[in-house]
Amino acid sequence: MSSMHTLDVALGDRAYRIHIGPGLLAESALWRPALRGRHVLIVSNDAVAPLYLARVVAGLDGLRHATLVLPDGEAHKTLDSAARIFAALATLGATRDAAVIALGGGVIGDLAGFAAACWMRGIDFIQMPTTLLAMVDSSVGGKTGVNLPAGKNLVGAFHQPRAVIADTATLATLPVREYRAGLAEMVKIGAIGDAGFFDWLEAHAEALVAREEAGLASAIAHSCAHKAGVVARDETEQGERALLNFGHSFGHALEVECGYGTLLHGEAVAIGMLQAASLSARLGWAGDADAARLRTLLERLGLPTALPPRLDPDALLARMALDKKNREGRLRLILWRGVGQAFIAEDVPAAAVRAVLDARSAS
Repeated sequence: MSSMHTLDVALGDRAYRIHIGPGLLAESALWRPALRGRHVLIVSNDAVAPLYLARVVAGLDGLRHATLVLPDGEAHKTLDSAARIFAALATLGATRDAAVIALGGGVIGDLAGFAAACWMRGIDFIQMPTTLLAMVDSSVGGKTGVNLPAGKNLVGAFHQPRAVIADTATLATLPVREYRAGLAEMVKIGAIGDAGFFDWLEAHAEALVAREEAGLASAIAHSCAHKAGVVARDETEQGERALLNFGHSFGHALEVECGYGTLLHGEAVAIGMLQAASLSARLGWAGDADAARLRTLLERLGLPTALPPRLDPDALLARMALDKKNREGRLRLILWRGVGQAFIAEDVPAAAVRAVLDARSAS
C-alpha cells in the first residue's frame, strides 16, 4: 500500500475515511472492517466487472455475498436499474445490517448509493470508484440518485458511504476520453475556491494528461480534501456546498438535451464552466481574461469548450429552469468573480443566460 493518501470526512458519528493509492481493491484488510453485517451486494458494470470484480469478491470470504453487473453508461442510471438492485438485495436476503459495494464510476456509485439509501430505509455502502471523475468528485459527499427523462439526478438522497477506496491502478485501464473528463472536476476545484491549485494545474497540465503517477495521486488527494472540507461544513447543500456545482447547471442541461451518454459528465461540466464564466463576464462580475484562462486550461487537458452545434438555446434554458438549485422559479446559478472566487448568484436574468447559450456567442 505504498504511496497511499488517507483523508477523513468529518461528519461526527458518520465520519468516514478516503483511501487513495494503487492496489487498494486487493487490500481487503483496509476496507473489510467497514462491513458491519453478514450480507454484501457488489454492484458493478459490464466494463469494470471483468477487470476488477474478482479482486473484491476475494476479500469477502466468510460473508454471504452476491454480485450484480449492470450495463455501462449514463443512459442506465435509471429507476429501472435501481429496481434491479432492490431485487438483487431481496434475493440475497439482505437485512438492515447488509451493505452494498459500488464498484465502478459515478453512475454505479450514484445508483448503488441510492439503492442503499432506500433499502429498508438505509443500509451501509462502500464506494470503490474506478474512474477519475468518481475518485475526485462523485464518490465523496453522499450525493446519490438517478436520472429522469426530464433531468439529471432529480430523484435521489444524501447518504454517506462507510468508506471510499480509490484504487488509482484502475485508472490505467480507463479510456482516454473518460480519463480527461475526470480532469474537468479537478479544474472545477481550482476555479471555485483554490486559485493556487488552479495555478498548479496550469503548471502540470501535460503531466496530468500523461497520467504521471505521483502528480496524479497528489491532485486526486487535493481535490478530495477540498471536497471533504466543504461536505463537513455543509453536508446537505444549504450554502457553501452549492459552489461545487460550478458549471453543472449548464452541464446537466447539455447532458439531457444532447441525450444521456452523448457528452460525458465531465465534458458537459467543462463546457458548462466556460458558459458560467462567460455569463459572469457578461453580467460584469468577472473579466474576460479569466474566462480565457479557463478555456486555455481546459483545452490543454483535451476537454471540449464549445457548445455542440444546432442546440436550441430556449430548450437548454428550459432544462436549466428545472435545476435543483433554483428557488421560487428564479434562476440560481454558481458564477464567479474570477479564478478561485465562485459565488451563488440569485435571480439571474434569463435573457443573459440565453445569450451565452446561443452558439454564436459561445464560440
